[in-house]
Amino acid sequence: MKTSVEKLSDTRAKLTVNVPFEELGSEIDQAYASVAQQVTIPGFRKGKAPRQLIDARFGRGPILEQVVNDMLPTRYEAACVENDLKVIGQPNIEVTQIEDNEFVEFTAEVDVRPEITVPDFSTIEVEVPAIKIDDEAIDEELTSLRERFGELKDTKRKMKTGDFAIIDLEATVDGETVEEATTEGLSYEVGSDDLIKGLDTALRGMKTDEDSEFTAEMQTGEHQGKEATIKVHVQQTKERKLPELDDEFAQMASEFDTVEELRESTKSQLEDSKKAQQASDIRDEVLKAALAQSEFALPESIVDEQVHNQLHQLLGQMAHDENALAQMLEAQGTTREEFDKQSREQAEESVRTQLFLDAVAEEEEPEVSQQELTDHILFTAQSYGMDPNQFVGQLQQSGQIANLFADVRRGKALAAAISRTTVKDDEGNSIDPDIYFGETEEDAEATEAEAPEATEGGADKE
Repeated sequence: MKTSVEKLSDTRAKLTVNVPFEELGSEIDQAYASVAQQVTIPGFRKGKAPRQLIDARFGRGPILEQVVNDMLPTRYEAACVENDLKVIGQPNIEVTQIEDNEFVEFTAEVDVRPEITVPDFSTIEVEVPAIKIDDEAIDEELTSLRERFGELKDTKRKMKTGDFAIIDLEATVDGETVEEATTEGLSYEVGSDDLIKGLDTALRGMKTDEDSEFTAEMQTGEHQGKEATIKVHVQQTKERKLPELDDEFAQMASEFDTVEELRESTKSQLEDSKKAQQASDIRDEVLKAALAQSEFALPESIVDEQVHNQLHQLLGQMAHDENALAQMLEAQGTTREEFDKQSREQAEESVRTQLFLDAVAEEEEPEVSQQELTDHILFTAQSYGMDPNQFVGQLQQSGQIANLFADVRRGKALAAAISRTTVKDDEGNSIDPDIYFGETEEDAEATEAEAPEATEGGADKE
């Protein structure tokens, strides 16, 4: 087999493959056997007709067609390996020449991973927010817990931030009622600032059965950008009564007997949460710094495919109703052009990150254990709210397990690289990235024991 590669761009290549007939013996045998089983020739049992008779009766066309179809996948894959092409998309294959008993020639245009220079991670320095857990932060968490057990009670006093009101709203523009901004009996928390600009200011100080009026600019709808007159009527006012923070509350709201134990547990949970956030911050900052040192072209067809998939998924949630999408974008105060632009930017960032992490994985060469792959599958199934067995079945049916394997491999490679970086918090304290990203002795032993089995399941398919 002879092969040659023409570089069409930084992200696309044309592969030309010439396969001589002497290398197609098994495919030719298989083709004749298959045709013989499908035809009936007088004087011969099914499958026993000689090749010369098959050629005389049906010609070489069906044989050559099957030979070509059978040999294309294997010869294409072998040619990619021979030329060290890092393929990242489906090829566009064209059979360009068939000379019977001599050779078959075909071309394949395909997207390939661009040349990516991975920076020296030991030279990367990043800064992340320091972990701060004070009494005020703990008090805020305990207050949130108390609010979950709080009760709303009627009040006759003037409203303040945190109170609740049952209100009627009427919006008019040039004397015309704006239906989408007019409602009755709406429950609203004063200070939430998530409805109409100026509403919180109007409600503060109001009492039950009082009215107020203010002006605000319409943010959505056909009157977007116009000034509207907003009338608000308070049907009812309520205040939230919180339970006392004592041992009785601790026993009711948790598994602890005392408020001191509840407070200590809350502090521990905050620490875990802050550490997880700090680890995420380190990962994001290191990746951003590394990407800033590595410029490379993106395969447009891969970006286009990701943009299309995002749009298709979103429209699928709306029964593929373009009008519903337009209404949603209008409600968000954006346009289809802005949405398309943002979708492409997100797709480009996603593709850029994935290609870069593939290059990092190629340098780091991390091993992935079966347990790590299983854990990742279980976590992903949980994030989709699916039964793990059902999720695995779908992965096997769609051939996506190799993709999840690649995700784990990328994550391990980046973790290994991050461990070599220099990290400080915004108070100047050094942070050892190994605390979050270093491989434990148990992880290393599990990987060494199970990596060959996991690799067999997906590494070659990446």
